[in-house]
Amino acid sequence: MQTQDTTHPPPRDRGAVIGDGFTRLARWSLRLLLIAVGAALVGWLVGRLWVGIFPVLLALIVATVLWPVTAWLRRHRVPSALAAVLVLLGSLIVFLGVIGAIIPTVVSQAGELADSAAKGLQSLQDWLAKPPFNLDSRTVDDGVSRATQWLQDQGGQIASGALAGASAVGSGLVTLVLVLVLVFFFLKDGPDFLPFVRRTAGERPGDHLTEVCTRAWNTLGGFVRTQAIVALADAVLIGVGLLLLGVPLAFALAVLTFFGAFIPIIGAFAAGALAVLVALVANGPMTALFVLALVVAVQQIEGNVLQPFLQGRSMDLHAGIILLAVTVGSTIFGIVGAFLAVPVAAVGAVVVRYLSEQANLRSGSVRAQEVRPDTDEGRRAAERAERSYLRALSAVDDQGRPRSASDAPFAPPPGPLARALDRLLG
Repeated sequence: MQTQDTTHPPPRDRGAVIGDGFTRLARWSLRLLLIAVGAALVGWLVGRLWVGIFPVLLALIVATVLWPVTAWLRRHRVPSALAAVLVLLGSLIVFLGVIGAIIPTVVSQAGELADSAAKGLQSLQDWLAKPPFNLDSRTVDDGVSRATQWLQDQGGQIASGALAGASAVGSGLVTLVLVLVLVFFFLKDGPDFLPFVRRTAGERPGDHLTEVCTRAWNTLGGFVRTQAIVALADAVLIGVGLLLLGVPLAFALAVLTFFGAFIPIIGAFAAGALAVLVALVANGPMTALFVLALVVAVQQIEGNVLQPFLQGRSMDLHAGIILLAVTVGSTIFGIVGAFLAVPVAAVGAVVVRYLSEQANLRSGSVRAQEVRPDTDEGRRAAERAERSYLRALSAVDDQGRPRSASDAPFAPPPGPLARALDRLLG
């Protein structure tokens, strides 16, 4: 006679277990679909409002660079408006001074580069006339004539493109003026933004927004400052190398390298390629090879030493994420997207980390004393999240005192949308 095992619960129906799995899969699929629809709507809205969003993003990036000097002036009792004006005008004078120092060098050496380019083209034509190419001057002249005829046939499109370029320049000037005005207001009224957010959003949402905005601001400022250090190191090393090799326009190429370094991967490649091309035209292939070796060596130092050491502390982003962000940004928004990709990815990572931190606090895997918020509001939000976990675990009130079931807060019934989704998903 067999006895029934009472120590082990009876098994569940296998079909019911599989049905529960499909139910969870359907719920998560619907949630992911709703998130994708929301992301698509946000992307569409950003595209429609890009004319206004782009100047704000640029102004925020510039303001993070200029804010430390502005804050120093404000601490020394300089009025906020005067401090913003002084810092903005000083930065413009420095920038225009650098550009003004480049222009005479470019103008004085442009003729020399043009002569070198003409000699290089003649040398290339002579080389192509020899075996194994055997292209005589008549063949080359025919190719040049066909190219000239093609350009003449495309004159209408080139003219329309020139007009579009002129329109883009005008739009860029308007955007630049708007960015400067926004930078002034950010420097002048920036400290009043977070108190306004707390008053508008309320205590609890305001605490979260204050902490997230502060972390994003610190991360963005750290990124810009560390990227400036990396760009300065690249510009100095490449500029000194070009001077030692006797490459013309060394100072202009060094400045271009500095600004190009703010566009990860793409900017460094473009600036290095231009330096190699100038060296090839002006000094010949051997100097171009030395410049190529110099650019590669500097990029290796930047990628393996400077960026992991400096940006790893300021952003904590993997190189693969940076590459993916630059690729997506440049594909969607071109050169502007490549420039803004890494700051946007860094701010997005701040938001994701904060949400993960709140989830850890509410699940009990992290205590409030273990997190390091940047603001007092962030500390309050962390303590509230921990109290929420304690209430769910042991039914304690806000002061940590146990309470009976009759004192438990009333849980409102689910709304009609929630009930419809539950019926739909089983």
